[in-house]
Amino acid sequence: MSLNTFGHLFRVTTWGESHGPALGATVDGCPPGVPIDEAAIQVWLDRRKPGQNKYTTQRREPDAVKILSGVFEGQTTGTSVQLMIENTDQRSKDYSEISEKFRPGHADITYWQKYGIRDYRGGGRSSARETAARVAAGGLARAAIHALAPEIEIQGYMVRMGAHAANRDQFDMGQVDQNPFWTPDAQAAETWATYLDDLRKSGSSVGAVIEVVARNVPAGLGAPIYGKLDTDLAAAMMSINAVKGVEIGEGMGAAELTGEANADEIFIGNDGKPVYSSNHAGGILGGISTGQDVVVRFAVKPTSSILQTRQTITKSGDAAEIVTKGRHDPCVGIRAVPVGEAMMACVLLDHLLLHRGQVGENRGHIGPA
Repeated sequence: MSLNTFGHLFRVTTWGESHGPALGATVDGCPPGVPIDEAAIQVWLDRRKPGQNKYTTQRREPDAVKILSGVFEGQTTGTSVQLMIENTDQRSKDYSEISEKFRPGHADITYWQKYGIRDYRGGGRSSARETAARVAAGGLARAAIHALAPEIEIQGYMVRMGAHAANRDQFDMGQVDQNPFWTPDAQAAETWATYLDDLRKSGSSVGAVIEVVARNVPAGLGAPIYGKLDTDLAAAMMSINAVKGVEIGEGMGAAELTGEANADEIFIGNDGKPVYSSNHAGGILGGISTGQDVVVRFAVKPTSSILQTRQTITKSGDAAEIVTKGRHDPCVGIRAVPVGEAMMACVLLDHLLLHRGQVGENRGHIGPA
């Protein structure tokens, strides 16, 4: 059984491998009449593509997207949209020495145990290169969101690299696009630059925490029990390569709070709409959006492919040492920022469509009749 598809109404199927001829996404369920072209999607892919600075893999891929179907005269037709990105800078020979060995921390061993075959060239399907297809699909999702709910804004940024956390008191969202780490803390960016440069030169790697915020999300998205907005967001973020933890709102920190500290008190604003004293819930209660910012964080583990010698075994069960050569991200979390944004866009669009299909507009009224 193949499980390469996510989404309910807006459904994305990704395909392709790291060192194959191409990879991409087949997107079904996009509403017709959404203005879109390759340039509009390319904007987001350019944020994710490798080789943009010394802190990311030096694999040089243009990540140029091609729209093969589902768009006519600059608009979606309502049929499936096929997106393709050709691989142009593979160096499969870099991986020949690990064809019989399993890289610690990588999916090599589990793919082999499950399927009895694995594409050792860059990890094949388990490679973070697969996320380029998600970002392409996310570009389409953003265009559809802009058509249906243009007030929604999605922004991701890094809040931690290894042991070094950004200082929220110094956040300036205007700084996010001004440094290679997509962080709103300019001082943290300077610290991380020195820290990561040393790690990179030593052949090691480090993990990171990414936060993605969706602003101006309308109340009412999501459904009880198995259709929760946060359930789908958590699954979407956890499905990203190298992600090992996901939080919504206060997340794990909620376990340290008392009930009165955690409760987001509710008031009526001057415009007659509910306002909240805080947002520990991350904009979601009972699986349904509150109208506040939707806040998700995810932890990305250190890149498994490192130049440090590690102990492992071969397919025949013999002990071995391994050093992974090639071009790898010293902190893959950097390029996970646009991937997290893309997954947020896909999930929000999916739930906008589900909400529109089930109730159309919110039915519950607050305030004087």
